[in-house]
Amino acid sequence: QVQLVESGGGLVQAGGSLRLSCAASGRTFSRYAMGWFRQAPGKERDFVASIIWSGDRTIYADSVKGRFTISRDNTKNTVYLQMDSLKPEDTAVYYCAAHYSRTTIPSMSLNSYPYWGQGTQVTVSS
Repeated sequence: QVQLVESGGGLVQAGGSLRLSCAASGRTFSRYAMGWFRQAPGKERDFVASIIWSGDRTIYADSVKGRFTISRDNTKNTVYLQMDSLKPEDTAVYYCAAHYSRTTIPSMSLNSYPYWGQGTQVTVSS
């Protein structure tokens, strides 16, 4: 089992940048695939980005491709989401998620991830 704690959210103007971090507990972080999801008020939780256990493969939602970058540091048990060129429509609560898998295919499915953090608010003003 793994516990996840997100940080780095906040208020930023459109065009600005933020970097989210997700710290994981435990000694087996490198065996987990990781994902970022987001949920805007009144909307469903949507996929943002995911990364396989080794960090060698990533996948992004079309809405963030070219603006967001997911990465991980297995020595620090941490996954990151670098968000650049932020838009007001990126405003949401961002969640980190994990699933125990050595797959080489990143998963976009919310249902693949049994472990979730508490979320961090990102607000982009116009």
